[in-house]
Order: sequence, then C-alpha cells, then structure tokens
Amino acid sequence: MRIILASGSPRRMEILARLGVDFEVVVSEADENTDIKDPAALVRELSLRKGKSVLERLTGAGENTRDRLIISSDTVVFCGGEILGKPSDRADAQRMLRMLSGRGHWVYTGVAAIYGGREVADTARAEVVFRELGEDEIKAYIDTGEYADKAGAYAVQGRAARFVREVRGDYLTVVGLPAKTLSDLLLREFDIRLPVRQQN
Repeated sequence: MRIILASGSPRRMEILARLGVDFEVVVSEADENTDIKDPAALVRELSLRKGKSVLERLTGAGENTRDRLIISSDTVVFCGGEILGKPSDRADAQRMLRMLSGRGHWVYTGVAAIYGGREVADTARAEVVFRELGEDEIKAYIDTGEYADKAGAYAVQGRAARFVREVRGDYLTVVGLPAKTLSDLLLREFDIRLPVRQQN
C-alpha cells in the first residue's frame, strides 16, 4: 500500500507525520467552486473532490491505483450564518477577522479517503472563541501574511493563537486534519489502523 496525502499544507503533513504514517504528497488541483451552503456537506464534498483529483492524475499517468490510499481534507469557518473560506485579499481577511472578533465560531474539517475503488468521507467540527481584536492588531496580523490561504483568515497554530480565548472540541480539527476522525474513518470503512507504513 502507498499512502498519498492530497494536500500541500504543511499543517496537514505535520499532523500525518506525527501519527507515524509514512506518506508522499501529491497536491490536488480540484475545482473548489460550489453552491453548497451547509458547511459540513461542503467540506465533505471538497475533501472528496481533492482526493478524486489526485486519483485521476495518477490514473492518467498510467499508475495502478488499487493499492493507493489517498487521504484528503478541507476546512472552512462558519460564523454568523456565513461560510468563511480562504480570503480573496487583505480587505477580505480584515472583514473576516472583524467578524470573528469577540465571538465564537465553528470550524468544520472534512476528511476523505479513497482506497480499493471506494470513496468515503466524514466531518469533524470544533468551536473557537476569539477575544475582542483591536483594529491595529488585525492590521498587524494581516501584515505578517499568515492569513493567506487560511480558512477564516487565521492560523490557530501560528500568530493568531493569541486571539483565541477557548477551543471547544478537537484542536486538530481547527488546524486542518482531525486525527481521530481520520483514524475512525479508515478503521470503520477499510479496516486500516493508523499508523500504517507504505509498502512497495
């Protein structure tokens, strides 16, 4: 079995490595445009799209994919009835951080696995509570560039950790790859236990 992570996210790579999994990375090129309004359904759909995008690329390259376990994931923030994905620019990031300031929000992360011709997915969620943020510190945070490519315009494991008053639920869901949800999914659907090593 070869294990493939369909993501270039350093956070997800680190989590999978800490689980003791031997894997390789193939970055997904999936189209993430969708009209889905439910955050749980959205992250399941997008995580599956990412995995299928990598599967199609491997198949197109003539590889035998029957022994490939492809793991993929997607994360969004849900606040005030709005799904917050990756900010489009600095102004959008500022808008998101103002929205999150002084209140709680949900982080949804979908995990998907493709193996042996089957595609499965699950969702985890956790609540994050931010303290009140001043305009100067929002601007200073945006100036670091850390907000880019982050759902909700922040990285909980980075400089934005100081914004967080409380995390209710699985911290790794907020980081971007809920280890327990992934482990349970693989065991339940494929009888695969983590950690698992690649076999040639």
